[in-house]
Amino acid sequence: MTDEAFINDYKAFLDGGKTERECARQIVALAQAAGFRDIETVDMLKAGDKVFVRQMHKAVALFVIGSGDIADGMNILGAHIDSPRLDVKQRPLYEKDFVVYLNTHYYGGIKKYQWVTVPLAIHGVVCKKDGTTVPVCLGEQEDEPVFVISDILPHLAQEQMKKTASDFIPGEMLDVIVGSGIPPKAGADDDKDAKDVAKKRILALLSERYGIAEDDFGSAELEIVPAGRARDCGFDRSLVLAYGQDDRSCAFASVRALLESASGARTNVCLCVDKEEIGSVGATGMASHFFENALAEVIARLPGGYSDLTLRRALARSTMLSSDVNAAYDPLNGDLFDRQNASFLGGGIVFNKYTGSRGKSGASDANPEFIARLRALLDEHEVSYQMAELGRVDQGGGGTIAYLAAKYGMNVIDAGVPVLSMHAPWELTSKEDVSQAFGAYKAFLTL
Repeated sequence: MTDEAFINDYKAFLDGGKTERECARQIVALAQAAGFRDIETVDMLKAGDKVFVRQMHKAVALFVIGSGDIADGMNILGAHIDSPRLDVKQRPLYEKDFVVYLNTHYYGGIKKYQWVTVPLAIHGVVCKKDGTTVPVCLGEQEDEPVFVISDILPHLAQEQMKKTASDFIPGEMLDVIVGSGIPPKAGADDDKDAKDVAKKRILALLSERYGIAEDDFGSAELEIVPAGRARDCGFDRSLVLAYGQDDRSCAFASVRALLESASGARTNVCLCVDKEEIGSVGATGMASHFFENALAEVIARLPGGYSDLTLRRALARSTMLSSDVNAAYDPLNGDLFDRQNASFLGGGIVFNKYTGSRGKSGASDANPEFIARLRALLDEHEVSYQMAELGRVDQGGGGTIAYLAAKYGMNVIDAGVPVLSMHAPWELTSKEDVSQAFGAYKAFLTL
């Protein structure tokens, strides 16, 4: 039975976390409310202690210290909190023929045509030279303006319609309309002072509301995301329609599972990282040393103190669920899937032994001994699960953070929620699957 209170909390998390910064902030707030402390404020750790480590406001690691030797390994839930979107460029604002635009660069794998003519919001921060940071969130409230990317009307789209879907909306055309001006009357003199009048008005509004100038865009991090709340979908309200469910569905379920887990022999960890959608790169991605450094800080505060061997053993002997979504079977496009090895909405959490593409390229490929332990565990806890691949073998593929965890020698497998319309501005999940993922993550933390 779906826990509607849990689902309502999940939808609120999605609404409050449309960027990785916003997600990280919510995760820290939830952790602090559950008794977690910033590791920077802690000198020594013992069994039962709860701490968190942050990285650049975009990655968070939560630890519940176990009673056993950490060198014997940990139970780790690892998810990513970034999602496909449009990023505002560093010199973005311009006026063209009395329409004012923000120039953007898309982030992650998107179908560009899906982002035109839908209401958009702006989330992020502007960091000023005086050291202050200005938070920006505009377009989410009913009384706030939204933004949009225009498209060609069908009456004039004959040439556009001849192009392939990947080409008919070029990336450089994904510029967001943020204002407009009034053309001069016919026959009026060309007044240089009248140039970019609408842009100047937008800059004046930005100065008045946020205290920012045009050159402050150079040190801003502004993300364009779909405007609007997560909603129930379907007459039976069985689905959730929302932006960013890849991978915030798994991140939320993982965080809640850790917050509700009891301290046992093994240290339990929830790792929420950034940049998965562009290869897990950068200082806040899984390919960085963030997790190693965070674990080193934990080990240094344990009674035995830090050693490199303890760090290496702790990583190698750990088990991890790479909490990431899988493609839900699409009945209207069933030929893209091997139906017998597909994941279905409502079927429960999905175990994906390997991701990658075609010949398993880029996959970590979980060990069957580990999978058998998980199957037994979930059967014991009466959690619904399904085994699946992303799609047909030669159809395409994708990757997760699993292979980056596997490099330490730990057992790891992808385990997450099936998503329909993945990477679209609005994605669909089943409430049942989100609930079952939460139950699976809680069970995993008892290993």
